[in-house]
Amino acid sequence: MDRLLYVAMTGAREAQVAQSVTSQNLANASTTGFRSTLAGAAEVPLAGPGHASARTYSVTAGRGIDFTPGALMATGRELDVAVEGEGWIAVQAPDGGEAYTRAGDLRVDAFGMLTTGTGLPVMGNGGPIALPPYEALEIAGDGTISIRPLGQDAAGLAVVERIRLVNPEPQTLRRGEDGLIRVADGEAPPPEADVRLVGGMLEGSNVSVIGAMVEMIQHARSFELQVKMMNTAEQNDRSSSALMRLG
Repeated sequence: MDRLLYVAMTGAREAQVAQSVTSQNLANASTTGFRSTLAGAAEVPLAGPGHASARTYSVTAGRGIDFTPGALMATGRELDVAVEGEGWIAVQAPDGGEAYTRAGDLRVDAFGMLTTGTGLPVMGNGGPIALPPYEALEIAGDGTISIRPLGQDAAGLAVVERIRLVNPEPQTLRRGEDGLIRVADGEAPPPEADVRLVGGMLEGSNVSVIGAMVEMIQHARSFELQVKMMNTAEQNDRSSSALMRLG
Protein backbone atom coordinates (compact mmCIF):
# COMPACT_ATOMS: atom_id res chain seq x y z
CA MET A 1 0.00 0.00 0.00
CA ASP A 2 1.17 3.54 -0.76
CA ARG A 3 3.31 5.06 1.96
CA LEU A 4 1.09 8.13 1.73
CA LEU A 5 -1.39 6.27 3.94
CA TYR A 6 1.10 5.98 6.80
CA VAL A 7 2.32 9.56 6.40
CA ALA A 8 -1.28 10.86 6.61
CA MET A 9 -1.95 8.56 9.56
CA THR A 10 0.87 10.17 11.59
CA GLY A 11 -0.48 13.62 10.75
CA ALA A 12 -3.97 12.64 11.92
CA ARG A 13 -2.53 11.19 15.12
CA GLU A 14 -0.66 14.39 15.97
CA ALA A 15 -3.75 16.46 15.19
CA GLN A 16 -5.65 14.38 17.76
CA VAL A 17 -2.87 14.85 20.32
CA ALA A 18 -2.89 18.61 19.78
CA GLN A 19 -6.69 18.65 20.05
CA SER A 20 -6.59 16.84 23.40
CA VAL A 21 -3.98 19.28 24.75
CA THR A 22 -6.03 22.30 23.63
CA SER A 23 -9.17 20.77 25.19
CA GLN A 24 -7.35 20.34 28.49
CA ASN A 25 -6.17 23.95 28.38
CA LEU A 26 -9.67 25.17 27.65
CA ALA A 27 -11.04 23.14 30.58
CA ASN A 28 -8.58 24.99 32.86
CA ALA A 29 -9.37 28.49 31.57
CA SER A 30 -10.72 29.44 35.01
CA THR A 31 -8.20 27.45 37.12
CA THR A 32 -6.17 29.66 39.47
CA GLY A 33 -2.51 29.93 38.44
CA PHE A 34 -2.82 27.48 35.53
CA ARG A 35 -0.15 27.59 32.84
CA SER A 36 -1.07 26.32 29.37
CA THR A 37 0.39 23.09 28.00
CA LEU A 38 2.06 23.25 24.60
CA ALA A 39 1.94 20.24 22.27
CA GLY A 40 5.08 19.71 20.20
CA ALA A 41 5.49 17.72 17.00
CA ALA A 42 8.54 17.17 14.81
CA GLU A 43 9.13 16.26 11.17
CA VAL A 44 10.98 13.07 10.30
CA PRO A 45 11.83 12.67 6.58
CA LEU A 46 10.88 9.29 5.14
CA ALA A 47 13.98 7.48 3.91
CA GLY A 48 13.90 5.27 0.86
CA PRO A 49 13.75 5.40 -2.93
CA GLY A 50 12.37 8.49 -4.58
CA HIS A 51 12.89 12.19 -4.18
CA ALA A 52 14.62 13.08 -0.91
CA SER A 53 12.27 14.58 1.72
CA ALA A 54 9.27 14.13 -0.58
CA ARG A 55 7.33 12.62 2.33
CA THR A 56 7.64 13.36 6.01
CA TYR A 57 6.32 11.62 9.11
CA SER A 58 4.95 13.54 12.10
CA VAL A 59 6.13 12.41 15.53
CA THR A 60 5.40 13.66 19.04
CA ALA A 61 8.20 15.89 20.30
CA GLY A 62 6.99 16.24 23.88
CA ARG A 63 4.85 18.74 25.75
CA GLY A 64 6.02 22.10 27.00
CA ILE A 65 4.65 24.80 29.28
CA ASP A 66 3.59 28.31 28.36
CA PHE A 67 5.17 30.47 31.07
CA THR A 68 3.27 33.62 30.15
CA PRO A 69 1.84 35.09 33.41
CA GLY A 70 -1.90 35.14 33.93
CA ALA A 71 -3.85 38.26 34.88
CA LEU A 72 -3.93 39.28 38.56
CA MET A 73 -7.31 39.52 40.22
CA ALA A 74 -7.93 41.42 43.47
CA THR A 75 -9.75 39.43 46.15
CA GLY A 76 -8.89 41.26 49.40
CA ARG A 77 -8.68 37.91 51.20
CA GLU A 78 -5.77 37.69 53.66
CA LEU A 79 -4.79 34.16 52.59
CA ASP A 80 -4.82 34.86 48.87
CA VAL A 81 -1.39 35.56 47.38
CA ALA A 82 -0.07 35.88 43.85
CA VAL A 83 3.52 35.47 42.70
CA GLU A 84 4.71 38.77 41.27
CA GLY A 85 6.68 38.14 38.06
CA GLU A 86 8.67 34.94 37.87
CA GLY A 87 8.78 32.28 40.57
CA TRP A 88 6.81 29.44 42.14
CA ILE A 89 5.26 28.40 45.45
CA ALA A 90 6.61 25.08 46.72
CA VAL A 91 4.04 22.48 47.80
CA GLN A 92 4.11 18.87 48.89
CA ALA A 93 2.85 16.66 46.06
CA PRO A 94 0.58 13.65 46.71
CA ASP A 95 3.61 11.37 46.25
CA GLY A 96 5.41 13.15 49.10
CA GLY A 97 7.89 14.96 46.89
CA GLU A 98 8.23 18.67 46.28
CA ALA A 99 6.34 20.32 43.42
CA TYR A 100 5.54 23.88 42.38
CA THR A 101 2.43 25.89 41.66
CA ARG A 102 1.29 29.44 40.95
CA ALA A 103 -2.04 28.90 42.68
CA GLY A 104 -2.03 31.12 45.78
CA ASP A 105 -5.57 30.43 47.01
CA LEU A 106 -4.33 29.29 50.42
CA ARG A 107 -6.36 27.68 53.19
CA VAL A 108 -5.81 26.56 56.79
CA ASP A 109 -7.29 23.12 57.43
CA ALA A 110 -8.73 21.71 60.65
CA PHE A 111 -5.25 20.60 61.76
CA GLY A 112 -3.66 24.03 61.24
CA MET A 113 -1.85 23.01 58.05
CA LEU A 114 -1.45 25.71 55.41
CA THR A 115 -2.63 24.25 52.11
CA THR A 116 -3.55 25.32 48.59
CA GLY A 117 -7.15 25.39 47.46
CA THR A 118 -6.75 21.80 46.24
CA GLY A 119 -5.48 20.60 49.64
CA LEU A 120 -1.73 20.40 48.92
CA PRO A 121 0.45 21.33 51.95
CA VAL A 122 2.44 24.53 51.39
CA MET A 123 6.16 24.09 52.04
CA GLY A 124 8.23 26.30 54.30
CA ASN A 125 11.97 26.27 54.86
CA GLY A 126 11.46 23.50 57.42
CA GLY A 127 8.83 21.42 55.63
CA PRO A 128 5.03 21.66 55.44
CA ILE A 129 3.78 24.74 57.28
CA ALA A 130 1.65 24.20 60.40
CA LEU A 131 0.06 27.21 62.09
CA PRO A 132 -0.92 27.46 65.78
CA PRO A 133 -4.33 28.92 66.65
CA TYR A 134 -4.40 32.63 65.78
CA GLU A 135 -6.63 35.68 65.70
CA ALA A 136 -4.98 37.41 62.74
CA LEU A 137 -2.53 36.42 60.04
CA GLU A 138 -0.29 38.35 57.66
CA ILE A 139 1.78 37.12 54.72
CA ALA A 140 4.62 39.47 53.77
CA GLY A 141 5.93 40.01 50.27
CA ASP A 142 8.90 37.69 50.92
CA GLY A 143 6.57 34.89 52.07
CA THR A 144 7.08 35.42 55.81
CA ILE A 145 3.97 34.40 57.78
CA SER A 146 3.19 36.31 60.96
CA ILE A 147 0.26 35.66 63.28
CA ARG A 148 -1.32 37.24 66.32
CA PRO A 149 -1.82 34.33 68.73
CA LEU A 150 -5.09 33.92 70.56
CA GLY A 151 -5.39 36.34 73.47
CA GLN A 152 -2.54 38.63 72.35
CA ASP A 153 -2.90 42.34 71.63
CA ALA A 154 -2.58 43.84 68.16
CA ALA A 155 1.15 44.51 68.63
CA GLY A 156 1.92 40.91 69.50
CA LEU A 157 2.69 39.54 66.02
CA ALA A 158 4.92 36.49 65.93
CA VAL A 159 6.76 35.13 62.90
CA VAL A 160 5.80 31.49 62.35
CA GLU A 161 7.41 30.38 59.09
CA ARG A 162 8.28 31.53 55.60
CA ILE A 163 6.71 30.14 52.45
CA ARG A 164 9.30 28.43 50.29
CA LEU A 165 9.55 30.42 47.05
CA VAL A 166 11.75 29.20 44.22
CA ASN A 167 12.63 30.30 40.70
CA PRO A 168 14.29 27.45 38.76
CA GLU A 169 15.23 27.86 35.10
CA PRO A 170 12.12 27.41 32.91
CA GLN A 171 13.83 24.85 30.66
CA THR A 172 14.32 22.54 33.66
CA LEU A 173 10.60 22.39 34.52
CA ARG A 174 8.17 19.69 33.50
CA ARG A 175 4.45 19.17 34.16
CA GLY A 176 3.55 15.89 35.85
CA GLU A 177 0.49 13.73 35.28
CA ASP A 178 -1.06 15.34 38.37
CA GLY A 179 -0.77 18.79 36.77
CA LEU A 180 1.95 19.99 39.14
CA ILE A 181 5.26 21.47 38.00
CA ARG A 182 8.49 19.70 38.91
CA VAL A 183 12.18 20.05 38.16
CA ALA A 184 13.12 17.47 35.55
CA ASP A 185 16.17 16.10 37.40
CA GLY A 186 14.25 15.87 40.70
CA GLU A 187 16.71 18.10 42.57
CA ALA A 188 14.91 20.75 44.63
CA PRO A 189 16.12 24.29 43.80
CA PRO A 190 17.23 26.61 46.60
CA PRO A 191 14.89 29.31 47.96
CA GLU A 192 14.97 32.51 45.94
CA ALA A 193 14.87 35.78 47.88
CA ASP A 194 13.93 37.79 44.78
CA VAL A 195 10.56 36.04 44.35
CA ARG A 196 7.83 38.26 45.74
CA LEU A 197 4.21 37.71 46.72
CA VAL A 198 1.33 40.15 46.41
CA GLY A 199 -1.29 39.79 49.14
CA GLY A 200 -5.02 39.89 48.52
CA MET A 201 -4.53 38.89 44.88
CA LEU A 202 -4.81 35.74 42.78
CA GLU A 203 -3.25 34.93 39.42
CA GLY A 204 -5.71 33.66 36.87
CA SER A 205 -5.12 31.10 34.15
CA ASN A 206 -3.04 32.24 31.16
CA VAL A 207 -5.34 30.36 28.75
CA SER A 208 -6.95 32.52 26.07
CA VAL A 209 -10.44 31.08 25.60
CA ILE A 210 -10.83 32.59 22.14
CA GLY A 211 -7.36 31.45 21.08
CA ALA A 212 -7.98 27.93 22.36
CA MET A 213 -11.28 27.66 20.47
CA VAL A 214 -9.59 28.83 17.26
CA GLU A 215 -6.91 26.19 17.80
CA MET A 216 -9.56 23.49 18.23
CA ILE A 217 -11.11 24.45 14.88
CA GLN A 218 -7.67 24.37 13.23
CA HIS A 219 -6.86 20.96 14.70
CA ALA A 220 -10.24 19.57 13.57
CA ARG A 221 -9.66 20.81 10.02
CA SER A 222 -6.15 19.36 10.01
CA PHE A 223 -7.51 15.99 11.14
CA GLU A 224 -10.15 16.04 8.41
CA LEU A 225 -7.49 16.85 5.81
CA GLN A 226 -5.33 13.91 6.91
CA VAL A 227 -8.34 11.55 6.79
CA LYS A 228 -9.06 12.74 3.24
CA MET A 229 -5.46 11.96 2.33
CA MET A 230 -5.85 8.45 3.75
CA ASN A 231 -8.99 7.97 1.67
CA THR A 232 -7.07 9.15 -1.38
CA ALA A 233 -4.33 6.64 -0.67
CA GLU A 234 -6.92 3.87 -0.40
CA GLN A 235 -8.52 4.88 -3.69
CA ASN A 236 -5.12 4.93 -5.38
CA ASP A 237 -4.43 1.45 -4.06
CA ARG A 238 -7.74 0.13 -5.40
CA SER A 239 -7.13 1.74 -8.79
CA SER A 240 -3.67 0.19 -8.97
CA SER A 241 -5.08 -3.24 -8.09
CA ALA A 242 -7.73 -2.88 -10.82
CA LEU A 243 -5.10 -2.00 -13.39
CA MET A 244 -3.00 -5.00 -12.37
CA ARG A 245 -5.98 -7.30 -12.86
CA LEU A 246 -6.53 -5.87 -16.34
CA GLY A 247 -2.95 -6.65 -17.21
